[in-house]
Amino acid sequence: MQPLWTPSPARAAQTAMARFMARSGRKSYAELHAWSIAEPEAFWNLVWEFCGARGEKGARTLVGGDRMPGAQWFPEARLNFAQNLLRSRDDSDAIVFWGEDQIRKRFSQRQLFELVSRLAQALAATGVKKGDRVAGYLPNLPEATAAMLASAALGATWSSCSPDFGVQGVLDRFGQIEPKVLFCADGYLYGGKAFDSQDKVQEILAKLPSVKACVVLPYLSSPVRVGQGLEDFLKPFSSKDIQFEQVEFDHPLYILYSSGTTGVPKCIVHGTGGTLLQHLKEHQLHSDVRPGDRLFYFTTLGWMMWNWLVSGLASGATLLLYDGAPSVAQGRVLFDYADAEGMTHFGTSAKFIDALGKMGLEPCKTHRLEPLRAVLSTGSPLSPEGFDYVYEKLKADVCLSSISGGTDIVSCFVLGNPAGPVYRGEIQAKGLGMAVEVFDESGKKVEGQKGELVCTRPFPSMPVGFWNDPDGAKYRAAYFERYPGVWRHGDWCEITPRGGVVIYGRSDAVLNPGGVRIGTAEIYRQVEQLDEILESLVIGQDWPPGETTDVRVVLFVKLKEGQGLSGELISRIKKRIRDNTTPRHVPAKIVQVADIPRTKSGKIVELAVREAVHGRPVKNVEALANPEALEHFRGRSELASA
Repeated sequence: MQPLWTPSPARAAQTAMARFMARSGRKSYAELHAWSIAEPEAFWNLVWEFCGARGEKGARTLVGGDRMPGAQWFPEARLNFAQNLLRSRDDSDAIVFWGEDQIRKRFSQRQLFELVSRLAQALAATGVKKGDRVAGYLPNLPEATAAMLASAALGATWSSCSPDFGVQGVLDRFGQIEPKVLFCADGYLYGGKAFDSQDKVQEILAKLPSVKACVVLPYLSSPVRVGQGLEDFLKPFSSKDIQFEQVEFDHPLYILYSSGTTGVPKCIVHGTGGTLLQHLKEHQLHSDVRPGDRLFYFTTLGWMMWNWLVSGLASGATLLLYDGAPSVAQGRVLFDYADAEGMTHFGTSAKFIDALGKMGLEPCKTHRLEPLRAVLSTGSPLSPEGFDYVYEKLKADVCLSSISGGTDIVSCFVLGNPAGPVYRGEIQAKGLGMAVEVFDESGKKVEGQKGELVCTRPFPSMPVGFWNDPDGAKYRAAYFERYPGVWRHGDWCEITPRGGVVIYGRSDAVLNPGGVRIGTAEIYRQVEQLDEILESLVIGQDWPPGETTDVRVVLFVKLKEGQGLSGELISRIKKRIRDNTTPRHVPAKIVQVADIPRTKSGKIVELAVREAVHGRPVKNVEALANPEALEHFRGRSELASA
């Protein structure tokens, strides 16, 4: 197979990856990755020094490196996350913000530092100290980043949700961690419409007695009706040097949440040092983020990609933040943003790239995109056709990095290599320092065949633990129950002969008709190439009903407006799947639905649909962006017949 893109020798040599490789004395990425696994102490020490982490490392790097969980990284280190991100106080851009096509903001490095200084003083005056929790129920505003940094400056722990979460969804999360301060906004924009947040906040505060202060950030310029406005909160304090609280390497920095569609969300605690080192490595080495670059990712504060994005400040990048619908201006707004602000890294979801193709947009013809060097995609597997779209319709000379990891590690297991080639449909590489393998059901390592994505050695960004899990039982059950001493991530994937990775979907959603395991992405790739189909979702239905001896494949399709699921279209869907996969992949039933349920971060929820189809309750529907869509799957008469 020929690569879709290969960096020129000069471009490859300019990457931080090439310089890091030379510094380590390795001559190829494969050799570098092998060394990073075989000598983790030397590797992570070099990451600390090469990427410019600030803090005291201490004498020891790794204690108990043969234990997972249980290994300790940099046990003597002391550092502060905010100090690592607030690296300058000059007038260059730190953050640029677009609120759809209506609102613009710009914060210099100096303005960001001054705001963080005042916020940290105000939080301290409220009683926030090391170990306390500070929560954000916020749009992706620059002030949200500043609030997180102020929290981290004090050694407090930050947690956030996006403002489209309902009251119960917020309480299911923040109610477990008992924050001392809640930041919210007066409202938010989406699709050209303004939405008020303060009525929901009033309900949340009534059931969140731990909150001592609620601070309302201005966005829509609405009168403050709950808590205290940001201006009043900051009024007693002027900017001064920040006294950054030096914390332990594993000190809790963030609390993130599992999707929660199978129960109350798990509260995943991430440490300061592990998050920082992993993000420095992923930004500088795997994404080639350089000082002065303009880093963008389309995300909300309810998705771990926000945490990943804001760390770009530690590598000297300007953050380009966006809040609202990406479909504004007929889907062109993000590319308008790219041109206006000289975007170097464009991050989005695989679904958005698919949607661009369905809309027929060709940014390469309508926009300049001159500084753009990298396109990053995550959220779900990027299809080979998605790769084609980027290189044919977006920009031919970019490093397309499909990346995959998750909330569980607030980072990636597999991702890009800006000094290496990009092959159609493949994630470029295993992450440095990440001992990624594929196991079969018996726990045997396999290559060139599908299986479970696992990590066989400890890494710094493993969670510190789960909140309110004192003996670690829930944590161990989540990742180490299937293969003791080995992290099982829950992705169904394959390692290619080139060392790349193809992900076929979540392993808990893998279909198993007649005992043959099929990744859901294999079906989506075929179905969603048809013009009539906007989106699809596939499950395994217990068959015959009431039995669990076998399953049949059921495909649900959302069609373009005005389209109907005719017999002819059903035949074409089945033929395309059969011709391009195997007869086992062909659905026994194809059903049209009005909408496909998804999480707040845009991921479709196969497990929730499977529960609904089988008449079982779906737990915590508050985790869904469109919970009403589940009703399209309950009690369907088509699913009761052969």
